[in-house]
Amino acid sequence: MSGGEPVIRVRGLVNRFGADLVHDGLDLDVPRGEILGVVGGSGTGKSVLMRSILGLRRPTGGRIEVFGERLDDPEIAQQRMARRAGVLFQDGALFSSLSVIENVELPMRTQYPDLPRQLRRDLARSKIQLTGLPDSACAKMPSELSGGMRKRVALARSLALEPELLFLDEPTAGLDPIGAAEFDRLLRTLQQALELTVFLITHDLDTLYAICDRIAVLADHRVLANASLDEVERLDHPWVRDYFQGPRARAAHPKR
Repeated sequence: MSGGEPVIRVRGLVNRFGADLVHDGLDLDVPRGEILGVVGGSGTGKSVLMRSILGLRRPTGGRIEVFGERLDDPEIAQQRMARRAGVLFQDGALFSSLSVIENVELPMRTQYPDLPRQLRRDLARSKIQLTGLPDSACAKMPSELSGGMRKRVALARSLALEPELLFLDEPTAGLDPIGAAEFDRLLRTLQQALELTVFLITHDLDTLYAICDRIAVLADHRVLANASLDEVERLDHPWVRDYFQGPRARAAHPKR
């Protein structure tokens, strides 16, 4: 682990949906230059946490700092994060009516409307190539692509504005084991080459063991641990034991 300075600091975060308490005094640091794997059972608020950091949800309480700046106003947070963070949502969220290259161009068209069309297109094409897709994919529609290819297009779009932060919500969900492993290797390569800090929500144990520098475990309305895999595996907590010491974890662990 690089142990860099945190680029994201969350302190005392509270999120409620009516009477339903999701987060209660949650603290989290995301160090620069690392891949942080975020895990937790259903309903622990992994996506809610991500949306709060991105300014897509106003928390009930607490504070969030990104790059040393406190972002209390969700509208301002969204504006600033749009240029400094890329997002890959769980299903890819590609626009079905746009071609691959048009999908990747969209962040540039939104944030930099005066950018010359040819430059925008060239930049989009370079991002598509960066994710390992052939040039012939640029003109295709999302419906013409395999699940793995759609994930790569969504990744290319998340990198369109050359972000410093990358947020991914279950990026390997729905992929076969070979496709998921290829996506993991691609993500690690890009993270190192582009010096990205990655916030990665996943249930995929293979992904955790293959590419994550640190694991944040959400349980009991807070971050139970934010540490290396070895440290997390030693935690005496029912969910951690079931998740990291079950048969699927034993199969995924490279040392077992």
